[in-house]
Amino acid sequence: MSAKNIALLAGGFTGEYEVSLKSAKNIAANLESALYNVYTILICRDRWFYESDNGPVDVDKNDFSIILNGSKIKFDFAFITIHGTPGEDGKLQGYLDMLGIPYNTSDATTSAITMNKAFTKTLVDGIHGLHTARSLRLFERDMHDVAIIAASLKFPLFIKPNNGGSSVGMSKVYNVAGLADALKKAFNEDDQVLVEEFIHGREFSIGVARLHGKITVLPATEIISSKDFFDYEAKYSEGISQEITPADLTAKKNKQIAEIVTEIYLRLNCKGMVRVDFILPNDTQDFYFIEVNTTPGQSAASLIPQQVRAAGMSLSRFYSDLIEGAGRY
Repeated sequence: MSAKNIALLAGGFTGEYEVSLKSAKNIAANLESALYNVYTILICRDRWFYESDNGPVDVDKNDFSIILNGSKIKFDFAFITIHGTPGEDGKLQGYLDMLGIPYNTSDATTSAITMNKAFTKTLVDGIHGLHTARSLRLFERDMHDVAIIAASLKFPLFIKPNNGGSSVGMSKVYNVAGLADALKKAFNEDDQVLVEEFIHGREFSIGVARLHGKITVLPATEIISSKDFFDYEAKYSEGISQEITPADLTAKKNKQIAEIVTEIYLRLNCKGMVRVDFILPNDTQDFYFIEVNTTPGQSAASLIPQQVRAAGMSLSRFYSDLIEGAGRY
């Protein structure tokens, strides 16, 4: 059997460009060379290209191919590892669908919906055992009366871009005096902003993937941040947060969490691997949904690779299962 040509799509149009490159580097290192010819394609606003030994080679977007040494290379599969637009919000998925090229993520509809935190919360509402924080969604074009926000929700509040990726533009505010600056910071990232009541508790993240046709829930990770909350700096700077995989949870709690995240995966029609972030309040231990991430980070230190290793799987096998299973189930 000849090796498949894999387009590993990295980069993107957001501040997470460098994070995406780290994810791509780790994925490429863990894809078996006997099975896959891996070509890392960098997606930028003005150019899509492959960095060959002889310099950059532009992608022909008409059929998603490249010319190397006079030969045309077409791709059997696209492995998307772009955080934010256009790889996480459905744009690339729609393009690949039109060309009939399979890929590793959820489809265009699910990708677009899950990038919108408010829409996602509405869709998962009603799942047995799942709770969501009270919130308001604001649009940049509308007037924002901080007094109305303060009267509607209980402080402290989280202010975050509704379609943001990696905690960029997020703030935690304790009183009405901090609201205006926090809203401005979030609106710099997106024209929709989510204002949400802060839930005190332990923060967790858990991977879910369909492997060999079966939905598989990976071991959960507990995130303990020395900062007030798990923002971009805490997520990507060494030493600021502690990540414990597998998390210290009872077998009963793990079973309940697995049932909830499986239902989230099914209800949102997810494909491939996703990561669900949630909080367990200190007093009630109820499951509070934060968000679902459909292109979770894949650098060596990222949460999904940690969880795959904790489950006793190799990353090579995990990525291979995602590629071979895409489109079948």
